[in-house]
Amino acid sequence: MKKVNSRRAFIKTTGQAGLAAGIGLTVLPQFGFAHSNNSFANYFQQPLPYSYNALEPFIDAMTMEIHYTKHAATYTKNLNDACVAEKVDMHNTSLENLLHQISAYSTKMRNNAGGHYNHEFFWQCMKAGSSTKPTGKLASMIDGSFGSLDTFKTAFTDAGKNRFGSGWVWLVLTAENKLAIGSTPNQDNPLMDISELKGKPLLGLDVWEHAYYLKYQNKRPDYMNNWWNTVNWDFVATQLK
Repeated sequence: MKKVNSRRAFIKTTGQAGLAAGIGLTVLPQFGFAHSNNSFANYFQQPLPYSYNALEPFIDAMTMEIHYTKHAATYTKNLNDACVAEKVDMHNTSLENLLHQISAYSTKMRNNAGGHYNHEFFWQCMKAGSSTKPTGKLASMIDGSFGSLDTFKTAFTDAGKNRFGSGWVWLVLTAENKLAIGSTPNQDNPLMDISELKGKPLLGLDVWEHAYYLKYQNKRPDYMNNWWNTVNWDFVATQLK
């Protein structure tokens, strides 16, 4: 009985009671996976690594709660639905491999597989408390590729300002082991075979309006400039390994 209550508490805490009930999830302590009552392994949302208000004043608590429990949760549910409908064997297909061959699937799969991956990645790109500067290999690569951290931030922010409509901004490690900045539309990302920007994501920023509109309204540049105060450089550095 204690284990059942713990699982229920976990699902409630992450705001996914309805989602879990809808697709029959049994949560496992793995990154991004859970087993269900059908023949597929389903994706689930990880708990946020901080509270909804932890990133204030830069990102407000209401935005974080709605973003996590509504927007991101919907991508997760719709991804599970698409996997069942399109008979994707998730026991043997990682999310990354699914994205690598996303052109073989429906638009629903593309939008929701991307939406799920992007948001799970995005939460980890931020942390509570003051943001530190990159160090070690990451700092050296940023300086070598862009000249300085400030120049890198300017180029990254400009990529977000210039993204027409909804999308994401990325720092990626290319196949040539170089750093590159770019953006993708909607819920596309650099792992997708249809993406013009390709590489291993190191840092990602959501520039959909739902990520900032309650606090910043239409002022995307203000949101992006303040967002630098939340960046988890330790997480970014781990993506180089």
